[in-house]
Amino acid sequence: MKRILIIITILALLLSACASQASSGPQTRSYTLQSDLGSNGMHFLGVGGDIDGQTDPTLKANVGDTLDIKLISGEGVEHNIIFPDFNAESAHVKGKGESVSLKFVVDKPGSFAYECNLPGHKDAGMHGMLEVTGMAAQAAASSNSQASAQTVSNQPAPTDSAPATGGADVVRDPTDLPAEIGQRGPANVRIDLVAEEVVGQLADGTTFTYWTFNGKVPGPFFRVRLGDTVEVHMKNNTSSSMAHSVDFHAVTGPGGGAVATQTKPGEETMFTFKAINPGLFVYHCATPMVANHISNGMYGLILVEPEGGLPAVDREFYVMQGEIYTTGKFGDKGAMTTDVTKLLDEHAEYLVFNGAVGGLTTQKPLKANVGETVRIFFGVGGPNYTSSFHVIGEIFDRVYDQASLTGTPLTDVQTTMVPPGGATMVEFKLQVPGRYILVDHALSRLQRGLAGYLMVDGPAAPDIFQATPVAGSGH
Repeated sequence: MKRILIIITILALLLSACASQASSGPQTRSYTLQSDLGSNGMHFLGVGGDIDGQTDPTLKANVGDTLDIKLISGEGVEHNIIFPDFNAESAHVKGKGESVSLKFVVDKPGSFAYECNLPGHKDAGMHGMLEVTGMAAQAAASSNSQASAQTVSNQPAPTDSAPATGGADVVRDPTDLPAEIGQRGPANVRIDLVAEEVVGQLADGTTFTYWTFNGKVPGPFFRVRLGDTVEVHMKNNTSSSMAHSVDFHAVTGPGGGAVATQTKPGEETMFTFKAINPGLFVYHCATPMVANHISNGMYGLILVEPEGGLPAVDREFYVMQGEIYTTGKFGDKGAMTTDVTKLLDEHAEYLVFNGAVGGLTTQKPLKANVGETVRIFFGVGGPNYTSSFHVIGEIFDRVYDQASLTGTPLTDVQTTMVPPGGATMVEFKLQVPGRYILVDHALSRLQRGLAGYLMVDGPAAPDIFQATPVAGSGH
């Protein structure tokens, strides 16, 4: 009798174990993550359960489980979440508080990365790990061939194939710069920048999603004096999909001010600096991926005049060179956005002066008269190409090499080199009327949009130049 009871007990234990094993089969494991932007970068924050409050938490699952991920935008910056090893990618969140969900089956054991794959976000800190235990399951593989990603917030998925509708004018007029400061003592100066994301006209029939300072490319030209105390206000439009910031090369201090101006959509930041070095300096956005923000149009120039100001000239112009890396090829029609692979490969489709093809030729050419002395403030936003700045048919009387305003200028210069993130100031007197072409003398770039016109009116000067124009010269 005892033997029978023992056998029954053993059978009961075995049945209980089998039932327990069956109940611990594949499950749905739900996790909620919220995007966060702070002084220590961008991150995923765990919400609820065992991961509550954790930064870039480690997620856990067993082979065969369904992972149900909810991603919430905590700050209004555009994000997504991907699990590359499982071919699983969510839709994008943009507005603050909006959310998306992603479901997929984990079909293999191991340690796997997850991340936000928008440009620069992984590098800024948005990545974590998924730990999967168990044995590989062949059956799960077929069910995971297509991950389920759905937008919970009724936000439409982004598209790169929409037709062009004209786009806004983003070209900065080369005459749009403040007057010389001249003789005055140091003062307190306020600078206001607004990050505006604009669908603008890149070329005829082609639009591009620009990120700008104050709606134009380049950003505003700022003019201060040596010894001024400058108060910088950085605002980011509520409609922006990204955080933005500003790094002034004229600033002596961490990040050129970028550490104080990582500005979320709808917010404003501020810092002050003292202008202790004269010169012509580039400023640009410095939010990861920095190269992406710059190539989308976020760059400009600030002039710190030396004591007493600059020598008098008749006209001043503001010109900057930039690169644009588009989803389509040069000349394609339609709506373009940034191609990150081309950007990382330094493979620009467009090279432009002041933001767009034709910006300084058919749209807003430079204009002056014979007998006038002109000054061009020239900078390279980049982010990658060095410029060989040249004006076809003119010789620079003075070049302030590398924008050094206190050294002796170079004289009688044909072409001057300007690196990305660098600037120069050139001056020359106009003696012969006609059309003069601004170029980067890496002349293949002319075929990708990089040209500007200086139109000079006035009487002929046959003692200096006399010729009969011939069609087809390209000038």
